[in-house]
Amino acid sequence: MSRTDRNYDQELRDTPDHKYAYTFDLDVMHPFMLRSFEPFCGPGNLLELGSYTGEFTSRLATRFSDITCVEASGEAAAAAGKRLGSAARIVHSTFETVQLDRRFDHVVLTHVLEHLDDPVGVLKRVNDEWLSDTGRLFLVCPNGNAASRQIAVHMGLISHHAAVTPSELAHGHRITYTLDTLERDARSAGLEVVHRSGIFFKALANFQWDRLLATDIISPEYLEGCYRLGQVYPDLCSSIFLVCRRGAR
Repeated sequence: MSRTDRNYDQELRDTPDHKYAYTFDLDVMHPFMLRSFEPFCGPGNLLELGSYTGEFTSRLATRFSDITCVEASGEAAAAAGKRLGSAARIVHSTFETVQLDRRFDHVVLTHVLEHLDDPVGVLKRVNDEWLSDTGRLFLVCPNGNAASRQIAVHMGLISHHAAVTPSELAHGHRITYTLDTLERDARSAGLEVVHRSGIFFKALANFQWDRLLATDIISPEYLEGCYRLGQVYPDLCSSIFLVCRRGAR
């Protein structure tokens, strides 16, 4: 997030045909992301790169007491600070320019890397500067191969799986990752991938999920089934997920 011509506040605003954050993201994906992280979490502090307005940070705060957040949007950073209070330290800065005074046992990027102009450069900072010797990076991105996206391609709504749609571009997306390209960028930054998976099998678009979630059609058991099926078919999940440790600096 380094280009001076980017308006990070504008990128967070909803467009006429696309929300920046759906109910599906906040109420379904966030809990399942945290659940996916838990087996790899230990004691220590946490750095969240891209806190948005603090919704996911609030969930992280139930597990961690020492949280630092870096957020490029001034409006989002202010909202996160108001939401979180003393539960997290909010730093308004870009990832490329921020200077942090410590290393971290956990570094979290959830649906952030695809927004960056230089994703490998930021991941290299994670590896070289911010991740402790025993720390773990939790890296989650929307999945270009998600079943819902593949259906959209066959419907003629998207040209190809890895396309960046006009709505995604308006929200600051620069790339659409799949497991192979996400691992490529992590390794290029010097990180070592220790776990790869997917989070939540998803055959419907987010706006369709939001409509269903407002009804009694979707049960907690169905959501649990989609989460578990995602462990079997990670390449068809809503999001792809890597756990990385520090490689050679």
